[in-house]
Amino acid sequence: MFRLTLTALPLAFATTMVLAHGDVTPQPVDTTVLPDVGDEWLTENPYRAETAGQDVWQAAVEIGASGYNQNCARCHGLEVISGGLAPDLRFLEAEEYGDEWYVERFTVGYTQNGVTKMPAFGDLLGQKAAWAIRTYIETRPDQDMVDERADELRAMRDQFLAYVDDSTGADPDAIKARLTVLAGEIDTLSGAAVADSIAFRASNVVDGTANGYKKAAEMLTIGLSAAN
Repeated sequence: MFRLTLTALPLAFATTMVLAHGDVTPQPVDTTVLPDVGDEWLTENPYRAETAGQDVWQAAVEIGASGYNQNCARCHGLEVISGGLAPDLRFLEAEEYGDEWYVERFTVGYTQNGVTKMPAFGDLLGQKAAWAIRTYIETRPDQDMVDERADELRAMRDQFLAYVDDSTGADPDAIKARLTVLAGEIDTLSGAAVADSIAFRASNVVDGTANGYKKAAEMLTIGLSAAN
């Protein structure tokens, strides 16, 4: 079991990743659409699909992505891929132990030798934002598995771009089915049931329309570019 020790879409954050953990001005996160979770801090993520349902889970991932990139990416890395400055949170287990560690660090922060390495975000962002960010973090895909499928995904991206202008002969059901298979072959590093991979995202927007193919192509382009 992985243990983090106590010492341990937004490319603009790449230039600020060298800053210290404590050099962060927390940015608010709009969590209006997420269900309330009460005032007392929970010890387990309430927004997992098996607990809250698919729609809430998807909303939490999207909101968490925004919250993470505004408040966490500069230290913990784009797409939660750490450059070594901070713990790689993709490996934090998507279960009660990992949740408890996460909540403690999120609410209390971390100080070493009198230096704030991570500010306390709890009172500033609130519990709903905390769990949305947690949901985003734990659904990050195993990048090696994505890379192994990059050639096929790149070919599909190119085909989608062609379908934007002319979708004659396209079979959206077969395309969606193949993307779903690819998505199912990509695991998380946290043990979470579903990886929010570029294949998963693309499968959700392919609907046989030019706009759907355009969105899928954009998702694959951004994801494949970030991987490189």
